[in-house]
Amino acid sequence: MAVKYHDYYKTLGVERSATQDEIKKAYRKLARKYHPDVNQDAGGEAKFKEAAEAYEVLGDPKKREKYDQLGANWKGGQEFTPPPGWDGVHFEFRGSPREGGIPFEDLGGFSDFFSELFGGGIPHGRMDCREWRMRGQDHEAELSVPLEEAFFGAKKSVQLQTADIDAQGRVHRNTRRYDVNIPTGTENGARMRLTGQGGEGAGGGPSGDLYLRINIAPHPRFRVLGRNLETDIPVTPWEATLGAKIELQSVDGNLSLTVPPGTQCGQKLRLRGRGLPKRGNRPAGDLLVNVQVRVPRDLSDKERELFNELARHSRFNPRH
Repeated sequence: MAVKYHDYYKTLGVERSATQDEIKKAYRKLARKYHPDVNQDAGGEAKFKEAAEAYEVLGDPKKREKYDQLGANWKGGQEFTPPPGWDGVHFEFRGSPREGGIPFEDLGGFSDFFSELFGGGIPHGRMDCREWRMRGQDHEAELSVPLEEAFFGAKKSVQLQTADIDAQGRVHRNTRRYDVNIPTGTENGARMRLTGQGGEGAGGGPSGDLYLRINIAPHPRFRVLGRNLETDIPVTPWEATLGAKIELQSVDGNLSLTVPPGTQCGQKLRLRGRGLPKRGNRPAGDLLVNVQVRVPRDLSDKERELFNELARHSRFNPRH
């Protein structure tokens, strides 16, 4: 029997080298667009059936391997007769079709091409289109928080705008308010998941999730470097030369910083464990202190005398 060849890859809009995940995503996109419950346009039901049949083959590695044996030389619409070696090929289809249900009986069954290759098997048991379910879209948004909230943790009520795309490709924007718990020690770029707070599902399917990407806002004193924090500290020439104990303001209070003798301008001193606090199995970060040696601009007569005395007696030459 000669039938019209069906190019299932073209039907789903994927390359023959597509991964199983890419095939699944392509099918879900078409199913969401053309399912009879959400698309009443003429021809929409036929497109849904074509996509479902293509996925029934390409979504199953065994049937896809058998289909690929035909080669890439056939074109959609060409007269096609199963080649030698395909006699007696048969696949059983039992139970609920995958991806939330493919109601082939309600939509007229598989094509002749499918039946010739895979044994005709219309799924056992009737399935109504109303039983079709699809999970809602996941949403992602960026949430900017001050360093103090990321450091100590916070409970926030935020208002975000999300967008859903319906079966006709129209974008619907919604503004919703969410209660968000920022854990202690949240780092820049962390991704938080709010289960079930994404787009609504179709046909009674579950809602998608909302993912919030945390952005720690710029701080006037501290820079965020992963889990470490960095800050600058000005010191006098004699503190850098002789060494000193200096009070340093951190996010969670004042600290005593030891400046070793001979500290150079731009040298970084590390206070371990004084960066972002520990979170789960992520250890606490460090506080990096960038030393900035400052020189006085306006000297008293005594200060000028002392610096002149130092200049006469010092053997230090930074250019040698």
